[in-house]
Parts: sequence; structure tokens; C-alpha cells
Amino acid sequence: MTETEGKFDFAIDRGGTFTDVFARLPDGRERVLKLLSHDPQNYKDAPTEGIRRVLAEETGQAFPREQPVETSLIGWIRMGTTVATNALLERQGERTALLVTKGFKDLLHIGTQARPKLFDLEVAVPDVLYDEVIEVDERVVLRQDGCQLPRKEPNTGDSLEVWRELDMQRVEDDLRGVLSRGIHSLAVLLLHSYTWSAHEKAVGSLARRLGFTQVSLSSEVMPMVRAVPRGYTVCADAYLTPKIRQYLKGFTSGFRGGLEGVSVLFMQSDGGLTPMEQFCGSRAVLSGPAGGVVGYAITSYSQTENKPVIGFDMGGTSTDVSRYAGHYEHVFEATTAGVTLQAPQLDINTVAAGGGSRLFFRSGMFVVGPESAGAHPGPACYRKGGPLTVTDANLALGRLLPSYFPRIFGPGEDEPLSSEETMEHFQQLTREINHFLYTNQSQKMSMEEVAMGFIRVANEAMCRPIRALTQAKGHDTSQHVLACFGGAGGQHACAIAQALGMKTVFIHKYSGVLSAYGLALADVVEEVQEPCSLQYNPRSFSELDHRVEQLTQRCTETLRDRGFSSSQITTEVFLHLRYEKTDCALMVTATGYPGNSRSCKSGDFRSAFTKRYLQEFGFTIPDRPIMVDDIRVRGSGKSGIKSVTNTKMGSGILKITKCYFEDGYLDTSVYLWEELPCDHNIPGPAIIIDKNSTILVEPSCVAHLTEGGDVCIAVGSDPHCLLGTELNTVQLSIFSHRFMSIAEQMGRVLQRTSISTNIKERLDFSCAVFGPDGGLVSNAPHIPVHLGAMQETVQYQIKSIGSIIKEGDVILSNHPCAGGSHLPDLTVITPVFRSGVSGPVFFVASRGHHADIGGITPGSMPPHSTSLQQEGAVFTSFKLVTAGVFQEEAVTEALMAPAQYPDCSGTRNLHDNLSDLRAQVAANQRGSTLVGELIDSYGLAVVQAYMGYIQTNAELAVRDMLKEFARCRQKQTGSLEVEAEDFMDDGTPIRLRVQINENEGSAVFDFTGTGTEVWGNCNAPRAITFSALIYCLRCMVGQDIPLNQGCLTPIKVIIPSGSILQPSQNAAVVGGNVLTSQRVVDVIFRAFEVCAASQGCMNNVTFGSEGSGYYETVAGGAGAGPGWTGRSGVHSHMTNTRITDPEILEKRYPVVLEHFSLRPGSGGAGEYRGGDGVIRKLLFRNKVVLSVLTERRSTRPYGLHGGDCGASGLNQLHRADGRVLNLGAKTTVSLEPGDMFCLYTPGGGGYGEEDKQTAGDGRLLKKRRRFNDNFSERGSVFEYRMAQEGV
Repeated sequence: MTETEGKFDFAIDRGGTFTDVFARLPDGRERVLKLLSHDPQNYKDAPTEGIRRVLAEETGQAFPREQPVETSLIGWIRMGTTVATNALLERQGERTALLVTKGFKDLLHIGTQARPKLFDLEVAVPDVLYDEVIEVDERVVLRQDGCQLPRKEPNTGDSLEVWRELDMQRVEDDLRGVLSRGIHSLAVLLLHSYTWSAHEKAVGSLARRLGFTQVSLSSEVMPMVRAVPRGYTVCADAYLTPKIRQYLKGFTSGFRGGLEGVSVLFMQSDGGLTPMEQFCGSRAVLSGPAGGVVGYAITSYSQTENKPVIGFDMGGTSTDVSRYAGHYEHVFEATTAGVTLQAPQLDINTVAAGGGSRLFFRSGMFVVGPESAGAHPGPACYRKGGPLTVTDANLALGRLLPSYFPRIFGPGEDEPLSSEETMEHFQQLTREINHFLYTNQSQKMSMEEVAMGFIRVANEAMCRPIRALTQAKGHDTSQHVLACFGGAGGQHACAIAQALGMKTVFIHKYSGVLSAYGLALADVVEEVQEPCSLQYNPRSFSELDHRVEQLTQRCTETLRDRGFSSSQITTEVFLHLRYEKTDCALMVTATGYPGNSRSCKSGDFRSAFTKRYLQEFGFTIPDRPIMVDDIRVRGSGKSGIKSVTNTKMGSGILKITKCYFEDGYLDTSVYLWEELPCDHNIPGPAIIIDKNSTILVEPSCVAHLTEGGDVCIAVGSDPHCLLGTELNTVQLSIFSHRFMSIAEQMGRVLQRTSISTNIKERLDFSCAVFGPDGGLVSNAPHIPVHLGAMQETVQYQIKSIGSIIKEGDVILSNHPCAGGSHLPDLTVITPVFRSGVSGPVFFVASRGHHADIGGITPGSMPPHSTSLQQEGAVFTSFKLVTAGVFQEEAVTEALMAPAQYPDCSGTRNLHDNLSDLRAQVAANQRGSTLVGELIDSYGLAVVQAYMGYIQTNAELAVRDMLKEFARCRQKQTGSLEVEAEDFMDDGTPIRLRVQINENEGSAVFDFTGTGTEVWGNCNAPRAITFSALIYCLRCMVGQDIPLNQGCLTPIKVIIPSGSILQPSQNAAVVGGNVLTSQRVVDVIFRAFEVCAASQGCMNNVTFGSEGSGYYETVAGGAGAGPGWTGRSGVHSHMTNTRITDPEILEKRYPVVLEHFSLRPGSGGAGEYRGGDGVIRKLLFRNKVVLSVLTERRSTRPYGLHGGDCGASGLNQLHRADGRVLNLGAKTTVSLEPGDMFCLYTPGGGGYGEEDKQTAGDGRLLKKRRRFNDNFSERGSVFEYRMAQEGV
């Protein structure tokens, strides 16, 4: 690419509110400019206006707004834009049709089948991006060597078979129909097209010939296995690319000649630039924030010191967190605005804590966000009637100086920031807080203490994702530099660095416009990728080398065509590697691992993979083959500018102001950044003001101006750890975050060090912290059926063996009488001891689902078990570790013990059991260490006191909810008693009567009248009822509360002994965990009239043979409620399991998924309809044994307030010989090749009486949902939490 000396070069970040412009002038000087992205009274397009202003001011020539800008002086333009992101958030893309394989028209509606928010009964999910669906009667399947079905012809190659060819005439007719209805954008998703694209390409050619203006093929947009994310990605591409083209057309029209001859590059989500003509929707969603990551990576990472950097970009609505350690960290599947995109993206984690995050005081706790004041009305200080926000808290403490802000506020946008309005709001909130404190006999707070409290809570909220991002991959958070940019980050950077143990904060001189500056520093990137299914071994090296060479050549030729010389081009090869029979694939580069005689020519990928796997997961699997899923080559054309160092000679202190800190008001020096000399030291407290940001240097910190004019802050330790045992409501919120962080970090260690698919990849586990009495303090993640259940297990151990538990002991338990849920869930409990204290001061525990622990069937989930022994190994109070020694021999003997019972086997996977148990011990050890560190910081008495306060806070929230319900109930009916009843399929009743005490906010939940223990496995241990109860209470409270022992303090629970909800010691319970738990929830919600019943079942399906086994749970319909229709095709209540992608299912198991769609009409009618269930048809290619464990096959999910019941489910078997059999709710059956299992899951109940005259109105059909009604998180930390909640 040629140099542009003597011309103006522009890098522009067009954000949602502001557009930032960085300009490099012909004489080498640099200019920055910030202007509003939308100002229609003054200009049409902000980037064009920015370029016009710089040219006019620097040349002295006239560049009239009404005329296209002359381009002869422009060298290049680089842009990042939120056009695609905003169109996705607001659902303002192009009308699009989806063309998909027949039988899968609802595949993208169902998605993973998991709901995004666990306790949201409405299941608010943004709508799909397409307006219409065309089903194409074509089918390609993977060839399987062991397949016992007749071969289909014609055969397309070694690995695929075409079972049904395209009917091109039918496709043409359907496409013409879509065009006639005004839709001109088409997304094409055909199963297995990632590896064989002929059918998609034929459809694409036809569609373009017919006149579609945008045709996106999934095989071209992102050829990676997994149909659902690939489908989302191709839909996003078809939906967004026309909008991008529309914007580009408008942008180029503002320049003479349409910018012909000018290099115009756009930033993609992966941090690389691409020519304007190649900029497309699926690669544009992170275009804006990607520039900031490139900016801080290049400016703040030192090759010599080799110290990793955390990027901290705090804006008005949210904060972006990312990491750089010499290379960009990418993810290849991430969710933005409810759409999962399968494309290379920088791992930018967005959390709901920005300057505009709102401040609340709820049930005695300080809460920040996730709600935001937005740009309009904005914070209270914006003079537009907005609420209190983090920005207001900084203003109230003197950390923002209104006189240095432009006069752009108020209705006329001509007034300064208003300290008065902020103070009025804070005074009112302080009065409310002090009233609460007075009634709870706590010390009053000043207004400044309240504002400071909210700042500390906001800081802790932002620390959690930074800890998660670093520790998830085995990195020490404290060994990072914090690179701060964005308008609001400088006020919080020192405090956050202190909290995380970091020693350095780096703030670049262009931190206020770093995303624009990053564009100027970035490289042009070309990426090519193709799928692969080879083992990484010497036999495949020549094939891998050949394919790498071809991809590298394609990359290089493309970059040469764009004007780069060979010396400017570099390429990097990546292989997407995983161990065989695992799902944890890593995109690995061999940089630093040169090729040798035992590797590919392009590098020693085995060594690179095993080292990275060891770092991230704590172990390797030496005897397991390594599989190559994808080959990727990333080519870069070096074109970034070199930054100019400006030595400044300036003055000293501008003024002295008063700022509030932990020690009260302190004299604080104020400096103007642009006037500070280089190599100048500024001790805190101080404020450094720039045109675009304000930096707060805390009292224990020292800022230094570098030679380049950047600010580098040496961070001292926070001396304010002294805290008494009396309640401090600010510290209550902070301790809540700290306890939850301990549980989260335990989970990260467990996931890293475990080996089984269930724990490592499906994340089917929970970790928790408990008090010395066994009471739950914090629990993560929120797997509904684990909520509160572990508390019973810990308390059982305290009662039974508490006197003999010693330091170095670890207990293993899974027995239902000891608080277990079902036997595969093994709970490992570690007591935390403290010097000088006789007994445990805390307990930590982890519960993980083990894939097999013996019993009568593989998987230890038999549909027809009648005794506990048939379900696997049993542990009541087993010492897994004694005096620090892991008892491998004893636990092995116990795991093999079920073999002594008739028709039973010991565990079928001892190696994974032992590995995962060691991982649980390691996770507990991490939790114990973190609890110890917390006690070291604050003292045992303080930590235990706040443990109690957090439990009390949850108790208060539940009492408030019960009081409010009692008031409404008393007013409506005059009664404070509610009751409900529902039935299992075998007729067993579950009855509940609730008596509420309005004055106390307490209740008695009495299950007397519930049916007896059953002959079968639908018996539910007592712990299951408590889990269901906590889940229901949290849903009814309607806001985030700590989920701990306090939730149940106002509740007395009566469960008759010998009933299905408290069975005898040896009763079979596996169905109680997955089925009866759902019915308990149905009964509680029916009693409180919360919503209609959801499907009330998890639809457990297992099939397998000697060689393999597979287990899934399947979605159904959600119940409707007051103001919402039930979601169709989603998991509800006590489960949230993600379903295996169709292409992965067919790749790994002897099955073809013939059909997976919604079940029309299965939702109950009503003013608000219940959600529909699903239809799922599995065609088996080999002999297998099929087991189903289901409910709601004879009873129907109830409707509420006149709404109809949802349809019951149905399990059918279509034999290859034509017979159709009803399998009933629970069975095991042997299948032959060609047999097909058809599952019809229940629908949800309707709510309210249906008005026959308006039966088709909008209450039955949701409007297209804008996603930005609520804040949307993003990034690998968010994806991890969603995966945890989706098990």
C-alpha cells in the first residue's frame, strides 16, 4: 500500500452518541475532534462533517457544507461504525427471508432452547431477523461407516450422501413469491453446507438471477459446523449488509467523485481493516469497540516488559473489558443483541456499569444498574429530568468539575451541568436510606457517604468481569496493567486497580478518542477459513500442509491485489484443535513453535495446543488423539501509522478543589493535561482534565507524564480495610459481590481442571459458600435444581459428623436423605478452618453431575428404577480426603459397589469420576483460600457478620414480596390463605396450602395431602422441594437478590414423611429431580396465581449402544401470564439445558434429525396464548436402546383465569415396517435401523379468557422486540455464565 505523504489521513469512530475524528496532517502533526453523531440541523453525516472541518481549518480554503467535499487532499479514510450494531439492537435491518432445509423452519426460533434470563417468566427474547421462511425439500447427511441403513445415491464424495436433491422449479416458485411481497434480501441455511455447499450455491445463483439484491449463503459467510449459530450469522449478514451499503452510499455521496481513488477502509469485529466494498454485516457488529482494543493494545503493551494489559473502556451505558498479551484474543462465537454470531470477533466483554447506570436502594442494599439513564434523559445533572446515576455520584463528590464541561445540557442544550439537581436527588435518596437505617437501628449516613457508597459498589461490579476474564484462563489478575480509555473510566481506574491488586494504570493521551486512534494504527486484515475433520498426526500432515499452503496463497494474493507489497504482508496459521470426544476446541497458532520432523511445516501445533490447554484447564490428555476442526489463515497488510511524540512545556497546578474520599473532603490539585510538561509527577489526590475525559488520581497513587505525553499512574494499596461488625449498607453490597466472586472463581477452577463433558463443557455443576451453621451464603451459577439444595447436604454433615471433621478432611455425599437431589450429582464439601478457632468457620462445596456412577443403565438415569441402589453408587458422609490425602482406593471401591446388586454395574467411567472428584476438591481448595484471604483483609468477626447481613438482605426482599402479595390478596378476597393442587401422570396429587402472615411477611407452605411415595423413580428428595421454592420466590420477588439461606428464613415448610416429596431412604429418585421438581413449581405458581403452567416436563431422552450413549432434554411451551404470551420452544423453570446442534448430533451419533420445529396449536388459548411445544423426530441408523423419561403425557399444563390448558405431550415410535406405537411416558425399547422416534412436547397454558372477536389481535402475537429496551451484555464471560445457566 503506497504512502500518502503530503495529504490528510483520517481515522473516524462513528459511535451512537459521538463521532471521534483523528487526523494526521500533511506536515506530520495530529489533530483530534469530537462531534455529535446526529445533528441534522447542522449537517447530514458526522464523519463527513469532521473531515470537512479539518480540511477547512487547516488549509484556510472554503469547503461549503452543501457541496461534496473535494478529495484531492485526502490520502486515506479509516472508519469504525456502530451502524450494524444499532440496526441489530433496534431491529431496523432489511426485510429478509430465510431459506432452510425442510423440517427446520423454526430452528432459529428454538435456537439452543435455553432462556436468556433464568428467572424471567415472560422469557423475553428478541425476535428472529427474518420475516418469512421457505422450506426446501433437500437433504444431505454425513456418511457413517457403521450405518446399517441402505445407501442413498447419488453419492457426493467420501463423506456425504445426498438423500434428497433440490427441486429447483419449486425453489424458484417460492422465491418469486417472496419477491412479490417486497422482500429482496435472502439468507440460505442448508444442513451440512459447511462441508458441501453445492445446494446452497445453486440456490444463490438462482436468487441473484431472479433479482434478490442481497443473497447470503451460510457456506460462504462462515463455513463452520453447527447449524444454529451459522444460521444466526447468515441471517445477520443478510439483515445488516444492505443497511451498511445504504450508509456507505450516503457517506460516499458527500465527496466529489464518490471517494474514487481514495483508500477507504472499515474496521471489522476481529480488529482488522477491510476495504469498504468488502465490509459486510456479519463482520461489522463490533466495528466500533474493536478500534479501541487495537488502540490500547499497540500503545500500552510493552514488548520488553511483556506485561499483559486489561483494556477498560467505560462509557455512558456500559463498560467494555478486554485483554491483550502480545496477541489479540478472539472468540469465534458470541452473542450480540440476542443474536449468536459465528465469526472471528475480539473478546470484548460488555457489562452494565457505565456513567449512566442508575442507582437504587433495595431492601437495604446499594444497587448499581443494569438499567441506564441513556443519552435521553441522561443523568440528573443533564437537566432533563433524569434519574441518579454513577455520573451524578462523581459530581456530588467533587470529582467532576462543571466549569470544565461544555454548555450543552438542559432542554435548550445551552446550559452547564447541574450540581443542584444532583444534590437534590441525593438528598432525597439519603433521607430514604436513613429512614431504613433508623428502623433497623443502624447509623445514619451523610449524602457524601451515600454517593461514595454507590461509587464503590459500581467499582466492585466492574471488578468481577475483569477477575473472570483473567482467572478463567489461568492468569493472575494483579499481574496486569489497566489501560483506561473512554469518557468515564478515568474517574474509576485507580480504585478498580487497587481492588484488583494491579500496580499500574495507563491512560493514553488520546484516551478520549482511542477507538479512532486505534483505526489509524490498525492493519488491513484478510482471513480465510475452511472446515476440516482430520486427526493431527503424521498421516495427515501432508494434507494439512497442502490446505494451509492454498489458504495462505489466497490470503496473500488478496492483499497484493489491495496494493500491499510482499514485505508488508504477514500471515499467521491457526488450527482449531480439540481432544477427541470433547467439545473444548481451541483456535491455536504455532507462533513460537517452529515446525520440526514431528509436525506440520507451518509449526508444531501439538506442542502449542498442549501448552495452552494445560494453562487454561490445568491438565492434558496425553493418550487422546487431537482433532482438527478448522484451518484458518489470517493475513495482515502492515499499514498503521507511527505515533508522533510531542514534548510539551507547561504550567503546574491550575487550582485547588475539594474532593470527597474515604477520609472525607481533601484538598485536590486540578491540572489541565494539555499544559502538563512531560516527565512530570503528580501525587494524589489530583484531578487531570482533558477535553474529552477527567482522570482522578486517588490519594495513595502517583501519576507520571511520559515522554509521549501519556499518563502512567503508580497505584498504591488501599489503606481502608478497617471495618467493624456493625452493618454498613455500602459494604453489604460489596461483600455480596465478594462472596459471589468466590463461588464464581471456584466454578472457574472446577471447569478448568475437570475432564468430563458434563462438567467441563456442559458446565453441569454449582459451587457455593456456606456459613459455620451450613447456611447458604452465595451460590454460583444459578442452576435451578441446585438452588438451596446443597445447604441441606452441608447441614446434614454438620449434624451427623460435625464433631469429627478435621482440617484436611473433605466429605463426599449424594444420598437423598443427606440433601442430595439425585445420585449422579456428587457433592464435595470442604470445611474452612481458622487458627485459634476450634470448629469450621465456613464451608465451601461443589456439586457436579457425573455422567455415570453405575446402576442398571448407562448414564445412571434409568426410566424404570424402583430402588435407590439401581441408580448407582451411594455416598452419605464419605471422607474423600482424610488429613490431606485423597482416598482413591476407597472411593474406587465405593463407585464399583453397585455391581453387587442384580442387573447393576459399577461405574462405567471410573477415570472421569476420579478426575472430576479431584477437580471438585481443587475448586473447594480455591474457595477455601479465597475465604481465608477475605478474613485476612477484614477479620473473621467482620466477614461472618456480613455473611449474616447478606442472608438478612435476602430475607427482607422475600418478606417485602409476601407482604405486598398479602395486601393485594386481602383486598381482593379477604383471605390470607391460598392453595393449589396438580397431578403427576400416574395420578399422584401434589397439594399445597400457603398461610401468609401480612405483618411479619412470613408464610407456611404446607404440602399435607400430597400423595405417597411411588413405585418408580418420581420420588423427589426433600432438597428438591426447597430448590423449587427458592426458584419460585426469586421469580416472584422480580429483582436480583442474593440467593441464600435468607430466602427461606420467612418460610416454614411442612412436607409429610413418606410422601412423594419426602420418600423413604431407599426410594428411587432420578425422576423426581427432573420431573417432579417441575410439578412442584407448577403448584406453587398456581397457588399464587403467578402464571399459567409451562410444559411441566424436561422430556428426558437417552439412546445408546455398547459404543456410545447420548442424553438430551427437550424444550416445550412456556405458560402465559398477565401481559405476556408464553414463549414457544423453550425450557422452563427447573431446567435450562441447551440442546445439541443438529449437525453435531448427526456427526457424532448414529442418528438423522428428520424434523425439529414448533408444534402449532399446542399452546393453550386465552387472552394471552400459551407457548407451543416442539416436534422432534429422530431416525436411527443403527441398533440402539432408547429410554424416555417424561411427564404431562396424560395430564395437561393448566391455564389460569379462564385460559385453556396446553396440549399434553406424546411419545411415538414409527417402526421401519410401518407400525406406529405409543411409547407412553416412561419406557425403554430396543430400536432397529430405520426406526424413528417422534417426540411431541407439551404446550404451555393460556392466561385469561379468550375474546372470540379479537382472537387474532396483537395480544396473541408479540410485536417485533427491540433489544435495547434492556441492557445487553456481551463477551466470553457472559457466554460462560449463559452456558452455566443453560444446563
